[in-house]
Amino acid sequence: MRDLQIKATWMRGGTSKCWVFERHELEQDAMRIDDILLRAFGSPDERQLDGVGGGTSTTSKAVILSPYEGDAFDVNYLFAQVGIEEPVVDWGSNCGNCSAVVALYAIEKGWVTPQDGTTTVRVYNENTGQAIVQQIATPNGKLPEANSEMVGSVYPGILVNVGFEDPAGKTTGKLFPAGAECTDIVVDGTRYPVTLVDAGAPCVYLEAAALGLENHSRDEWTNVIDAQLDLLDNIRRQGAVLMGLADTPEAAARAIPKLGVVGKTDVKGADLRVQMLSMGKCHPAMPVTGSVGLTLAARYPETTIAKALGKTTQAGVNLDTPSGILNTFATDLNNLPVVGISRTCRTIAQTVIHVPLSPLPTEVAK
Repeated sequence: MRDLQIKATWMRGGTSKCWVFERHELEQDAMRIDDILLRAFGSPDERQLDGVGGGTSTTSKAVILSPYEGDAFDVNYLFAQVGIEEPVVDWGSNCGNCSAVVALYAIEKGWVTPQDGTTTVRVYNENTGQAIVQQIATPNGKLPEANSEMVGSVYPGILVNVGFEDPAGKTTGKLFPAGAECTDIVVDGTRYPVTLVDAGAPCVYLEAAALGLENHSRDEWTNVIDAQLDLLDNIRRQGAVLMGLADTPEAAARAIPKLGVVGKTDVKGADLRVQMLSMGKCHPAMPVTGSVGLTLAARYPETTIAKALGKTTQAGVNLDTPSGILNTFATDLNNLPVVGISRTCRTIAQTVIHVPLSPLPTEVAK
């Protein structure tokens, strides 16, 4: 056999696009899972020309699913951020947007029987040990038409509520891994106040004022942040060490912790402006996992989030993001806090990916 033939489903979840694999498809004797994903996506290559990757951090993602063995959950879910220029697969965090496809996939594949009214799917995320509660409207026990809209996607999809159950400290064991609601990180003698929070995914939240971005427009935010990506990655890597995620800044993973800049907004209907970075570049929307930690941190007065808001809040937060206003929610379910967001999702295609049985290149082809 000249190549592996891997069945896969292409899906949009929120503002991300991911390839969904059933676990047994990737459990091959001939190649490691990491190598299968890199070769399938066409990495390392900024174009991902010889694979199915989309050439951006939001379109170079893999979701690996299987029915959960036991009664506590319905679906077992493992997320992979596939490197683009680098031949690395990052397993260290979850993607909240990609999480949105899990319930739809499980219902479409017959793993979960839809109920009349609303179907609840309990998902276990292996990366973080996180329980995710997903709900999809299923009138008369059938999936609805893909006619719900959301900011960040031109076309509609099927609406799904994605709630992270008791999300604090799933990676590091603490909501604030550095032990404080606000911590200073020093770069070249300048202090940058940040909140290091672990909920949904480990994140570093920097005050916009520290970059001189108080009362500036969104375009000015983009220009200033794009010009300081190296500085921001330095701050993010130091944050990784303080959170116990890496021994040195150089050893920090590219995908976690995520970094976000937060500040005041003049956009009507929004409480807070945020610009997230993903894989060293500005994120075009807002990672769901990033919004979870931000929402929980808003409850604490000394965090950069609460200071930018000018208050604390126990409820959700309306976020001014590059793709529009995003609304988070916070509630309780079975005496546990649940924080999340509504997303839309859609199945795009089902196919067979041909993965050559050949070694990966040692360097990116020029």
